[in-house]
Amino acid sequence: MAGSTRVAVLGTGIMGFPMARNLAAAGLEVRAWNRSRERAEPLAGDGVAVADTPGEAVAGADVVVTMLADGAAVEAVAGDLAFPGGAVWAQMSTVGVEATERLVARAAEAGVPIVDAPVLGTKAPAEQGQLTVIAAGPAEARERCAPVFEAVGARTVALGDQPGAATRMKLVLNTWLLALVEGLSESVALAEGLGVDPAAFLEIIDGGPLGPPYAKMKGTMMIERSYDPSFTLALAAKDAGLALEAAAAQGLELPALRATLGQLEKAVQQGHGDADMAAAVEATRPG
Repeated sequence: MAGSTRVAVLGTGIMGFPMARNLAAAGLEVRAWNRSRERAEPLAGDGVAVADTPGEAVAGADVVVTMLADGAAVEAVAGDLAFPGGAVWAQMSTVGVEATERLVARAAEAGVPIVDAPVLGTKAPAEQGQLTVIAAGPAEARERCAPVFEAVGARTVALGDQPGAATRMKLVLNTWLLALVEGLSESVALAEGLGVDPAAFLEIIDGGPLGPPYAKMKGTMMIERSYDPSFTLALAAKDAGLALEAAAAQGLELPALRATLGQLEKAVQQGHGDADMAAAVEATRPG
């Protein structure tokens, strides 16, 4: 089944690029498009056909994957797209509740089944095919996306037949992740301010209930001031804003997340927007 599956990947950024490569490595027929074609061209060496337009990429596809920066980007690409007959749309970008609702409406208008399937993980898990895919959509459509999800992820969590459920869960997961990164930023900055070794802090928590592997990875980046992006600070701020918008729509106030967004935006204003989200620590460090 996998060998006969034709996949279009729209968006070959930090996440979409390794996903396209892993899809091709799994034996799927892959066409990829990116707004900046030069970012997609290296995929040709992995057996991926690089298209000049989204329409060229999706022609004849069984599964159309969108992996773009935000809802506006997905809507711009999908707005006039002619989805092939019999295709299914795997919307794998993190775009928030309101944009997902508009994309579901666009899918209905286009007559294409849509699976809401954001992923949990950053650059390294994407490169290793170890993402967690969170999928919500009609069971038959999810089944048709299975070869794609298996190629890019180590695990697929199904959240029912209604698109939107996966996006809502992704916002919950991102809220937890952002709280961890901001707490880590402040802990590292406090250690530095008090004159104790922040690396010793990481060693103390490592391997125990207080020290998930993510803390060691991001904390080390903070200490070394090495911010090669696996997920950019600007995108982290975007995700925080999406979660706050969703909370407000439910009458919820999330003060810790709002404060975290303020810190992320401060670090972006300092010029770290394209750096890894670990650069959030720079907003806490003294000027």
